[in-house]
Amino acid sequence: MENTKMHFVLVGFSEKTGFRIFEFEGVAADHTRTALTVRTDLAMARRYGIRLQELPLLCRGVLERRGEGEVGPAFTYTEAAMSEYAGVVAAREAANKRKPQQRPISDRVGSAWRGPQPEPHHSEH
Repeated sequence: MENTKMHFVLVGFSEKTGFRIFEFEGVAADHTRTALTVRTDLAMARRYGIRLQELPLLCRGVLERRGEGEVGPAFTYTEAAMSEYAGVVAAREAANKRKPQQRPISDRVGSAWRGPQPEPHHSEH
């Protein structure tokens, strides 16, 4: 079976009145290239707590998950997708907060491999 999966490379981005448009190049198995864009609403991203540096990877995910029926060069990172991502992040953070912090077994952790330490000399005057 031939691999028809396309790989996506971020080429750049532009800004247009509250939106950031990420430009990708889709590279097919036969090395043909297709220009694609994913538009994001920056105010909406802030509302969902999504940082700017996370957006390119999330937009690439939009392209990777696009359905067979979805054709065309322009896509949008939708509010539904942002909400879903924010929910996943919140659940992950909640799970991390539930885990008890691990404390060292002893204050002297690591002293065994360091060997005995000489006592500091105190000179009396």
